[in-house]
Amino acid sequence: MSDLPRPTRATRLALAVSGAAGILFGAAILVWPTKAAVAVAALIAVYAIVAGLIYLGIGIFGKELGAGGRIGHAVLGVLYVIAGAFTFSELTRSAAFLALFLTILVGTMWMIEGFTALLSIGKTRSGALTVVFAVLSIIAGFTLLSSPLWGAVFLWWFLGIALVVLGALNAGRALIGKA
Repeated sequence: MSDLPRPTRATRLALAVSGAAGILFGAAILVWPTKAAVAVAALIAVYAIVAGLIYLGIGIFGKELGAGGRIGHAVLGVLYVIAGAFTFSELTRSAAFLALFLTILVGTMWMIEGFTALLSIGKTRSGALTVVFAVLSIIAGFTLLSSPLWGAVFLWWFLGIALVVLGALNAGRALIGKA
């Protein structure tokens, strides 16, 4: 790789690193699905606490904001810190709630996307493909909503498999791609 131009080397390195990260994260999801979900909840909790402290700092020290802006930022900061602390206190339950919430959200979005596609069928040149897409999207959304627990498990496993496969493909692109 050292005989390649610098941008090509950087691109290949980025592909290799992102591919390896995808493989590792995907494998973690597949081997330790519950622990990986709890780790994701913990990362979100850390983010919430850090963001809360930043908002709180803006509320306290942001003299240019005025009273309303400072109070709003401070309240938002406190709420973020409380949410992060609660998530840490109940990591397993928070992970389960997050999985169910996201599954219901994805199922709802897929159904709305399907109905939206059907409503816009007159504006497209690919009517048959639009109908197929819409029907599959509605069925997929209904399936997730009819059993959110199984849907969450399926989406989590699918994410793990996708990360491993796509990570391996990216790593392969980095190693054997053309200059």
